[in-house]
Amino acid sequence: MKNKKNNELAVCGFATVKKLEKNHPEKITRLYFTEEVAPKFGGLCKKLAKVHGIYNQKPAADLEKLSGTVHHQGVVAMIEAPQIEPLDSDITDGWIERGESAVLLDRIGNANNFGAIVRSAAFFGIKNIVIPNDEAQSSITTSSYRVAEGGMEYVNIYSVNSSVRLLEALSGKMLRVGTDLSAKKQVSYLSTADARKKPILVVLGNEEHGISEAVRKNCDELVIIPWGGMSEGVSESLVDSLNVAQASSIIFYEMTKK
Repeated sequence: MKNKKNNELAVCGFATVKKLEKNHPEKITRLYFTEEVAPKFGGLCKKLAKVHGIYNQKPAADLEKLSGTVHHQGVVAMIEAPQIEPLDSDITDGWIERGESAVLLDRIGNANNFGAIVRSAAFFGIKNIVIPNDEAQSSITTSSYRVAEGGMEYVNIYSVNSSVRLLEALSGKMLRVGTDLSAKKQVSYLSTADARKKPILVVLGNEEHGISEAVRKNCDELVIIPWGGMSEGVSESLVDSLNVAQASSIIFYEMTKK
């Protein structure tokens, strides 16, 4: 939940706040916690006291109001609302020079899915995530921060006005790979020597509609995650596809597999 008056974002969840304390305690302006978890945040309270930060014990009902969720796990840290950096050619040139891959989200609308994708990206060491400036795209929220379980502290999130223009600009510089149910190549292609000749920009599509047609046309390759029955000649799967957050873990594994 955002506090528009103070330009703050509520970060909640025990593991999430602990990761924030470990990596960027300076971001925390206010800290609130229940009696049950208070002993776990003594060190952070001391850090806040040194910089005249605010910390206080509160009942769970107050934390629910602060965070807008019952899933606060007894702790809420208020930080300045994150500003997402616009992506430019200097940044993408740096990726290419360093051989870094990236992820482009094509209108992932669910905050929990966005947070889970960030968590998976951080786990597999993928540092760069790009989101479009589109109302259909989820952004950094209390929910996505919590579900990311600290992953927000390990990735860089950038914004673009047009996903298609980004793909056009990276033509020939990165391998542009879309995820699509009609693809002929399996996701294991991402771990082949052919795919590794350039850094990979993988596009994950909207939960309902997948990647847009304009995005699809600007991909070098399309890949699909095969389901178990494919190798046995079974005609159809029990479900059409994986949730995009689940799929991202498999895709990132193949992207980073040695």
